[in-house]
Amino acid sequence: MIVLKSAREIDLMRRGGQILADVMEMLRGFVKPGLSTLEIDEEVEEFIVARGAKPAFKGYRGFPATVCISINEEIVHGIPSAHRRVKEGDIVGLDLGCIVEGYYADCAFTMPIGEIPARVQELLDVTRQSLDLAITQCRPGQRLSDISHAVQRHVEAHGFGVVRAFVGHGIGRNLHEDPQIPNFGEPGHGPQLKKGMVVAIEPMVTMGSYDVRILDDGWTAVTKDGSLAAHFEHTIAVTDNGPDVLTRRVAA
Repeated sequence: MIVLKSAREIDLMRRGGQILADVMEMLRGFVKPGLSTLEIDEEVEEFIVARGAKPAFKGYRGFPATVCISINEEIVHGIPSAHRRVKEGDIVGLDLGCIVEGYYADCAFTMPIGEIPARVQELLDVTRQSLDLAITQCRPGQRLSDISHAVQRHVEAHGFGVVRAFVGHGIGRNLHEDPQIPNFGEPGHGPQLKKGMVVAIEPMVTMGSYDVRILDDGWTAVTKDGSLAAHFEHTIAVTDNGPDVLTRRVAA
C-alpha cells in the first residue's frame, strides 16, 4: 500500500534530508586517502546525533554501522571496518540515512578519491545525471515506470549497466515502503504518481555486467565481473509544483 504524506510529515522528512545534505557536504571535504571506513562511519554518526537525529541504518535488519560504505566494485551495503582504508584512485559510495521524529530520509553519492580515469568519472557523472532525469518524472500524473525508464535510457545510452537486483523505494515512517522502484523498464506502467508520495530513487550503475553477488559478510553486494560501480540517491516528495528533493541542500 502506498501511503501519501501530509505537509507536516514531508516537513519532518525535509529536516532529516537537510541533515543528510549537510553530511554529504561534510564528507566531500573529510574523506581522504588513509582514512579507515570505520573512521568515516564514526564521524557521520557523531554528526547526525549532534543534529538531534538518529542514524537510520544502524541495527536495521542487523546492519552494524551508520553508513554503508562501498568502494570500487562494491555496489551497496559495504560494512565499515577499521582495517579498510580509502586509497588514492578509489571511488567511494556513501549511503546515508537518518530519522527525525519517527520519519526517515535516505540518500547516497559516490565520490572519487583524487584523480580517476576519464571513463570512471563518466560512470559517476552518468549515474548522477540518471538520478536527476528520474527526479524530473516525479510529478502527479506520471507513472512509476517513467522514473525507471529515465534511468535505464540514460545509463545504457552511455554503455553502462543498470543493476537490477536492488531498487528504489517509498519512504516515510519506515525506511522501505511501497512502491518498489526499479531502475529499468518501459515507460507508462505502474501506479500513477500522486501528490504526497515520497520516494527514494537510487540508480546503481556498473562499468560492466549488472550481475551481482553477495560477499560472505551477508551484506556487501559486489559486481560479479569485478567492474566498478556507482550509486546516487535522493529522497523526493511529489507535489503539485513538481518534484521536491528533500535531501538536496536548500540555500539559506
